[in-house]
Amino acid sequence: MNSELPSPGGHEISTDPGRLDRTLIHRWLSEDAYWALGRSREKQDAAIDGSLNYGVYDRVSGTQVAYARVVTDLATFAWLCDVYVDPDARGKGLGTALAGAVRDHLAPYGLRRILLATGDAHGVYAKVGFEPLAAPDKWMVLGRQ
Repeated sequence: MNSELPSPGGHEISTDPGRLDRTLIHRWLSEDAYWALGRSREKQDAAIDGSLNYGVYDRVSGTQVAYARVVTDLATFAWLCDVYVDPDARGKGLGTALAGAVRDHLAPYGLRRILLATGDAHGVYAKVGFEPLAAPDKWMVLGRQ
């Protein structure tokens, strides 16, 4: 299922897990992402290994500049998580492009829903069709909130 996806100018988006810079992803998330602060490298590697991963790479240098992962059964449901754009690459539409690429890549599977949680990027996801839950009172959670 590895593929190159439509990408914003100067960048490419890939689902090839062999291209991921795991050290960089761990640093980004464990040191700068409010939802993953302090996450261990072992936990991050396990998350990568159990997910469909998306990397965004600079076309010239090949350096990874963004990341997202999806937990899914590829039949009914997906959870988009750990979306991160390197601070030096922000403001170029990469977050929106990445979310759109995930949406488009999952579309052929006919999933009933794709969920995500965000504390600060609602506008990014709204640009590609995400919207607030219509009936949040129907949803429940087990675990830390």
